[in-house]
Amino acid sequence: MNPVPQVMIKTKDLSKSFGKKIVLDRLNLEFPAGENIALIGSNGAGKTTFIRCLLGEYVYQGDLEFESRDIRANRASVLRDIGFVPQLPPPFMMTVSQLLDYVTKICKADRQKMQDIAARLGLDIGKIGTQRFTSLSGGQKQKVLIAIALGRDYKMLIMDEPAANLDPEARAIFFDLLEHKAENTTMLISSHRLDEVVNLVNRVIELDLGRVVIDDFVSDKTDLSAVLECELVFNTQPDTGFAGNLSKWNLSSADEPEVWRGTIAGADRFKFVSMLARCSSSLKTMKLAEKQ
Repeated sequence: MNPVPQVMIKTKDLSKSFGKKIVLDRLNLEFPAGENIALIGSNGAGKTTFIRCLLGEYVYQGDLEFESRDIRANRASVLRDIGFVPQLPPPFMMTVSQLLDYVTKICKADRQKMQDIAARLGLDIGKIGTQRFTSLSGGQKQKVLIAIALGRDYKMLIMDEPAANLDPEARAIFFDLLEHKAENTTMLISSHRLDEVVNLVNRVIELDLGRVVIDDFVSDKTDLSAVLECELVFNTQPDTGFAGNLSKWNLSSADEPEVWRGTIAGADRFKFVSMLARCSSSLKTMKLAEKQ
């Protein structure tokens, strides 16, 4: 009998509001150790707020635990177990060399490993070491942050649009580095481009208006030749443009304009989910299962 994977992250009725605006609405999720998760959704869906809660940066309602530890109450110890690549680089006022020295000391990391990863991404730390981090270009900042995150030990790697400022060559190298990390690391990758991370993940979660609208587990044994039965239920009838996209996928609506059904080729499941993530802001539920 295979052992039950340890739960890395667990939320219970996790909610977060800014004033009267509800950004996260009673999320109940579990991330077992070893899972690689794509967190998708349109701008404003709640992805970054969820990540900030995971890092203990926000006060929230409900429960949020990392390995059974309350994240807010044990933030310092939790952060030692998490590697993080933010969407927007923090305004570190120290030089690049000082930043790497600080991380090396605090996290007991290997500075040479961080420099080697930066070099693979096309950044020579030796040449920019005396520059203040804030003076670097957006791409340089992102490469430094990626090198720091991938160059230290952690139990979970969290990334918020990590490749947003990278040039095409660096993007390809970065995702190749992640592909090797995915074999023995728990990862959560927030991205609006599912096609970029599809080969890295075994689970896809989509947020919309602070709620989970898709939670799709992907088995390594998925038969890509299979035919999947699909049922989509929307909060309101899809507009003409989006309905046209659904029709192109051979989905149709019968008596209920909010309910669409059809079949999807197993090999196209991620392309289909990616289309939903980019185009739909009113999806209520989705069912996708192999046709018997």
